[in-house]
Amino acid sequence: MQESLKKVLIYFQKKVPFRLGPALITTAFLVLMLILPVPEGLTTKAWALVAIFLTTILAIILKVMPIGVMAMMAITIVALTQVTSTTSKGAITDALSSLANPLIWLIVIAVLVSRGLNKTGLGKRIGLLFISILGRKTVGIGYGLAICELVLAPFTPSNTARGGGIVHPIMKSIASAFDSDPNKHSEHKIGTYLALVNMHANTITSGMFITATAPNPLVVDFIARVTNQSFHLSWTTWALCMLLPGLACLLLMPLLVSLLAPPEIKVTPNAVEYARAERKAMGPVSGGEKVMMGTFGVMLLLWANVPAMVLGPTYMLDPTVVAFVGLFILIITGTINWDDVLSEKSAWDTLIWFGALVMMAEQLNKTGVIAWFSGMLKNAIASAGMGWEWAAALLVLLFVFSHYFFASTTAHITAMMLAFLSVGVTLIPPDYVTPFLLMMVAGSTIMMTLTHYATGTSPIIFGSGYVTLGTWWRVGFIMCVVELAIYATLGITWWKVLGLW
Repeated sequence: MQESLKKVLIYFQKKVPFRLGPALITTAFLVLMLILPVPEGLTTKAWALVAIFLTTILAIILKVMPIGVMAMMAITIVALTQVTSTTSKGAITDALSSLANPLIWLIVIAVLVSRGLNKTGLGKRIGLLFISILGRKTVGIGYGLAICELVLAPFTPSNTARGGGIVHPIMKSIASAFDSDPNKHSEHKIGTYLALVNMHANTITSGMFITATAPNPLVVDFIARVTNQSFHLSWTTWALCMLLPGLACLLLMPLLVSLLAPPEIKVTPNAVEYARAERKAMGPVSGGEKVMMGTFGVMLLLWANVPAMVLGPTYMLDPTVVAFVGLFILIITGTINWDDVLSEKSAWDTLIWFGALVMMAEQLNKTGVIAWFSGMLKNAIASAGMGWEWAAALLVLLFVFSHYFFASTTAHITAMMLAFLSVGVTLIPPDYVTPFLLMMVAGSTIMMTLTHYATGTSPIIFGSGYVTLGTWWRVGFIMCVVELAIYATLGITWWKVLGLW
């Protein structure tokens, strides 16, 4: 019997695509949730949906299986248990409802468009250009990486693809050129500093554009919901709101990181020669790169609603339509091909897991769970007797620093943001709701600074070995506090100037 059990365990470890320990913990959590008494104010089905949702989030945090598999499982369970409907057909319709969400397709198509950056080499060329201009000092290289992030951010909705797939290889190449290598214990020469700049530039730029990271459209959706569609963040409005505080953070960050993790090498004239040599090796700008630049220009103009401003509101296009236009241009010009589209696994993976999380968030709202949780949180804050100013600050800080418990920004936003926003809009006077909402928007990306597992970019950069765990967490916490302070002062003032409150 013991031998048979051992063989079964070995089989599971080798063949079954999940981690057995975390899977058992997740299963036990689901069973515990289901046997607990249904809280007052919720139906049995609503509580079962809560159990499924929290179990899915826990499974994602513990990395039981790839996030897409966990999302597919959540869709299956929601459909099987019929927690959202009285019929099987209604339940599967609910479970698949978010796959038609334009916001999700905006991210999927934009990821496909951004594939052209790597295929044509335009992303690398842009990075090398800024290094060749600013790279005579180590801090200058830091600013070069930051500007590269800023230029790419509006067009790369996968912050992991941007920071980990485009900028990080450039950063590693520069570090290697100065013999800064973790394997040689020389990472502190320049590599640690550049790796931290790589990470924090990625975080800052992720908050500056709707299309700079995958969860941002979900944030837009939540903001619209809690304000009954009266405050909708368009691509242009988001970019304008985050422009000044975001640039301030980006301007300060390379200098502050140089103080928190000072590089041993301060002057780097060789970086300029390295970048120029690499650009020369790439040859002249190719036709594909020119098409990519033209496509990005068209998309940026359309996302900024320039035609509508000039010709009237009839020419206003939904951001998802613009993304499809950009993808179509790249395909018909041969810049990317259909095989590229089919092989972009991250896009199709995003469609499934993002769709599942959005679906559950929508169903939690429909079944009254969000209103129930918001009411409890509101009552707890009211019982504490604090003023609305302190309540607003507490909500933002609780939301941001609870990210220590999450390994996915999307999972965190899906699990908590709508409830926190709902509480805020009921506790805060109407005249001051907008700055609170925008602080929550800023916090949703600032929190990615905190840990080495906070977002997809983090493990890529941390895994390269240039930054120790202690340094990562120390710098991450300080940068998080500093960026929150910038948005809470300069940001709120800027939003006042814009007439938003």
